[in-house]
Amino acid sequence: MTEDQARDWIVERFGTDAAERIDHFLALVIVENDQQNLIAPSTIQTIWSRHALDSMQLVPLAGRSDGQWVDIGTGGGFPGMVVALAWGGQVALVEPRKRRADFLRDCAERLGVADRVTVHASKIEAVSVKADIISARAVASVENLLRAASHCGKQETRWLLPRGRLDEREIKTLKRQWRFVFHVEHSITSADSSIVILDRVEAR
Repeated sequence: MTEDQARDWIVERFGTDAAERIDHFLALVIVENDQQNLIAPSTIQTIWSRHALDSMQLVPLAGRSDGQWVDIGTGGGFPGMVVALAWGGQVALVEPRKRRADFLRDCAERLGVADRVTVHASKIEAVSVKADIISARAVASVENLLRAASHCGKQETRWLLPRGRLDEREIKTLKRQWRFVFHVEHSITSADSSIVILDRVEAR
């Protein structure tokens, strides 16, 4: 998918205003990338498809247009900050590295979403927010994510977890410790990636 096609995908589903806010954010990321390594320099030329669209494809999978979204390991803003620029609810960005957290707070102010975006400069274990949606972009194994962040979940929380190819053995291992309903969506940005969607998660 080309950069123009990636941007058009977002415009068609979320409107020109959202795409322009994301444009502004991506420009801030590129400038800041000279100061701290937010994204791999090799992906700057494909930032719309590799990072923006890769983040935004989660929004239709959330199944709701508001509520509380918690993004674990936001890093340079993906997917959490991009989601916040087009999704109508509250978004908590969890990023333990202080310089990155400071950058995310500055972006929220500049982009006019500071009233809906909260940045937690900590690990998810220290965050007490109850989430309707939890996302984590290849931060850890699903098992480790559930163990670390289950206190932020509720019975109706949906977990959106972009991964590489799903290992069926991992699902079998998870089922020994957790009850959940799951299905898998193919990533629209990479044929080798998938998005694991978990609902009704609870410890056994």
